[in-house]
Amino acid sequence: MRRVTLFVNGSPRNGKVVAVYGTLSDLLSVASSKLGIKATSVYNGKGGLIDDIALIRDDDVLFVCEGEPFIDPQTDARSHEELTGSHTDWLTLNVGGRYFTTTRSTLVNKEPDSMLAHMFKDKDAWGNKQDHRGAFLIDRSPEYFEPILNYLRHGQLIVNDGINLLGRYYLQCMFLILSILVFKQLSQQNSQPAEDHSPISRKEFVRFLLATPTKSELRCQGLNFSGADLSRLDLRYINFKMANLSRCNLAHANLCCANLERADLSGSVLDCANLQGVKMLCSNAEGASLKGCNFEDPSGLKANLEGANLKGVDMEGSQMTGINLRVATLKNAKLKNCNLRGATLAGTDLENCDLSGCDLQEANLRGSNVKGAIFEEMLTPLHMSQSVR
Repeated sequence: MRRVTLFVNGSPRNGKVVAVYGTLSDLLSVASSKLGIKATSVYNGKGGLIDDIALIRDDDVLFVCEGEPFIDPQTDARSHEELTGSHTDWLTLNVGGRYFTTTRSTLVNKEPDSMLAHMFKDKDAWGNKQDHRGAFLIDRSPEYFEPILNYLRHGQLIVNDGINLLGRYYLQCMFLILSILVFKQLSQQNSQPAEDHSPISRKEFVRFLLATPTKSELRCQGLNFSGADLSRLDLRYINFKMANLSRCNLAHANLCCANLERADLSGSVLDCANLQGVKMLCSNAEGASLKGCNFEDPSGLKANLEGANLKGVDMEGSQMTGINLRVATLKNAKLKNCNLRGATLAGTDLENCDLSGCDLQEANLRGSNVKGAIFEEMLTPLHMSQSVR
């Protein structure tokens, strides 16, 4: 095993000893983690660019950069600091009359795209005003600023008693500190106190949706949305596992690939909702309305409702090609004119279920309970092989 010592380009201090393995990309990934930069290339002590990990020898001293040219650590350390903005000097902030002492790297490295990082990355770039003691003036509430500074220091969001979480949230928006970690912890704490189980309103939930990056998963596991109006919202990929969505209005909502496993949807309205690739394993949707829903994904991703309680649901006119309803309970349900081509209905309870006008071509009904089920005006004949126990 080879080991090398890594330094930031142009700096002879704070080196890190790491093991060399895998490819050059693996080494750059380790360097980024150890040195706190976005490593893109590696140079030897003479300024030679290393483009093959096989060129690295045991105990080599290497310099890692973020895309800038090689800087000799013996002569250009100061100019490197000015070029990259990775300052570590101490500075004092006067936030609403309260003084905070920290380092420039604390304000810059953790959230490089935040407003604070842009304010202090390059010295005097923003012309920040200073008071008579030389502290940089920031006209914001110190009570709300302190948790943000602590997060930038050690990555943990710590909230003192008596702090208004909504006020701190808006201050985070002001400084553009909206990382996934901060938002997740904020949403978990701000949505409901530990002892409060009151439902989340549409207004509260929409605010969280607007602050969430479109490609991230919003975790709503176990939360209470009972009776909320969530109609026509974009709820794709949200984790509603074990959430209380009873009596909710989800009509025309986009629930593509949402996780509703073991969720309570009893009495809810999901008419014309987009349910492509939805996961509803063992969920309770008794008495819910799912008229005209689309469970069919052209890409082949199939909705999974295995073991779900769908007693008395109204799914008339829904597109459910290839849907998995294995061992689900559909007693007294209305499935008139549904497209159930290739659906898995093995072991499903279809007692007194209205399947009039359904397309059941290639559907698997083996072991299902069809006592009292209505099969009038079927689009395709039901073969014995489909329903043999």
